[in-house]
Amino acid sequence: MALTDYDELDKRIIELLCRSSQGSYRQIAKQLGVHPTTLIQRVKALESKGVINGYRASIDYARLGFDYMGIVSVSADAYAIKEIAGIPQVVSVFEVTGDSDCMAWIACEDREEFSAVVKRIASLDGVRRTSTSVIMGVEKDPFEFVPPILGERSRLSQLSKKERAMRPCVSPASEMRVNADRGGRPLRSSWS
Repeated sequence: MALTDYDELDKRIIELLCRSSQGSYRQIAKQLGVHPTTLIQRVKALESKGVINGYRASIDYARLGFDYMGIVSVSADAYAIKEIAGIPQVVSVFEVTGDSDCMAWIACEDREEFSAVVKRIASLDGVRRTSTSVIMGVEKDPFEFVPPILGERSRLSQLSKKERAMRPCVSPASEMRVNADRGGRPLRSSWS
């Protein structure tokens, strides 16, 4: 299915639930200006189509003590990638193109655990090469992503191919902040 298969209300429901799924159907329906029964039917339809796959709390990993996070780029066979996904400290595994086959986001409580997880990944059968980057700070939490289905992207899709090509391409620069007071160690960062 494509974005065009969903009407404005579906898109507003998705956007609102991405921002916060807390609240009763009655409260959410009031925010959207629809009857609760309409909202329930729409949400159930989005769930049955697989658009909504569940609801979860936003957790601040740093406040739980997971101060050492990193991204491990891995060149590996498919079965090794599945093993990496099974490691408890692995938050996510992304299959990617380029020099690596996947990237594993890991979260650990201390340097020793971080080192042990990286070494465990590197020692798995089928892993040919790894490259690790320590996360120094988080500018935008990936779990805060709200699809731009009501904003700029939707307007751009309505433009002709020529009009889209004429628009300037703007790429936001992201800066990594290093806390000099902590000697360059990973920052405690809010993940919520």
